[in-house]
Amino acid sequence: MAKVFITGGTGCIGAVTVYQLITQYGDEIEQVLIGSRSSSTDQLEIWFGESLQQYVNEGKIAFAQVDIGDQQSLQGTLETFKPTHVIHLGALQSPDCASDPAKGLAVNLAGTMSLFNMIEALDPPLKRMVFASSGAVYGKRAMYPEATVSENAQLSPPNLYGVWKVAGEHLATLFHENTGIPTVSLRLNTTFGPGRDQGTTSAPTKVMKSLVLGANEGESMPFEMPYRGRENYHYVEDVGAHFAGVCMLPFEGCQAFNIKGKTIEVSQFLEMVKAIAVELGIDEFLETGIAADATPNLFICDLDDAAVEAQFPGLPRTPIDEGIRKTIERFRVMVTAGRVKI
Repeated sequence: MAKVFITGGTGCIGAVTVYQLITQYGDEIEQVLIGSRSSSTDQLEIWFGESLQQYVNEGKIAFAQVDIGDQQSLQGTLETFKPTHVIHLGALQSPDCASDPAKGLAVNLAGTMSLFNMIEALDPPLKRMVFASSGAVYGKRAMYPEATVSENAQLSPPNLYGVWKVAGEHLATLFHENTGIPTVSLRLNTTFGPGRDQGTTSAPTKVMKSLVLGANEGESMPFEMPYRGRENYHYVEDVGAHFAGVCMLPFEGCQAFNIKGKTIEVSQFLEMVKAIAVELGIDEFLETGIAADATPNLFICDLDDAAVEAQFPGLPRTPIDEGIRKTIERFRVMVTAGRVKI
């Protein structure tokens, strides 16, 4: 039976990953230990609802309040829990890295290096290590003449967050070379869906959140996209399914994979939101568009996801319009229950 330790497990992607681990692979898992600086369960409750407490009571889910930068508490947690699988999602997002580079360096790079060092020394050794990377490891789209960008393309990160993710992937490779433990790095771009309303790429989710809040208040809440151009989208449940899948499904070696997604223009995404708002009868509360001073999308698009399908066949890729519909419908339930704030 697997014992999975997940850093950043109370965040958006962490929470949905825990949900996918429990619902898709629960028979193979003894316990999921969620490590996080935060004690909030809000993100987990988006997916589990009232059943979260039941899983906690049963011992299927447990919590450890640890900081990736606090080596002593982290090491103690690992030595006590003795995980068989680790998913490393804990990190500062792009805006925080830009505003406080020293902290970003300490968490995203030094903390990641410490984690690899600690789990390398674990006895018994891990069965699987999964590192959360990013499409920010790639350069500007103009660098790549191909129709899609594969994992072996040149890496040229456009910001500090991307630089540290490249370094994290190299640490993952060294870890595998030192231990032989199967290791996966997952690169993702714009995740949208319930809970994903923080960070540089949160704007698509904020459009839908503003729509639902406006409909609830009876008055539109304008929100403009701060960037333009093409964007590679992943529905949040798919992202969680990828992290859970590459953790639990058969794999040997060390490799980075692009998460499955779909690339379209930002304007097309907004058109899809509009169409679904019309279907739901709330389009009068949608006031959005692309800001006049919108900058070109910084992050690479058109990611090739053939490799992850070949290695882990069957992981989901929800159509964007279906993901938008699911997001709006879930936000409506959450707003009615008073669980979404302006």
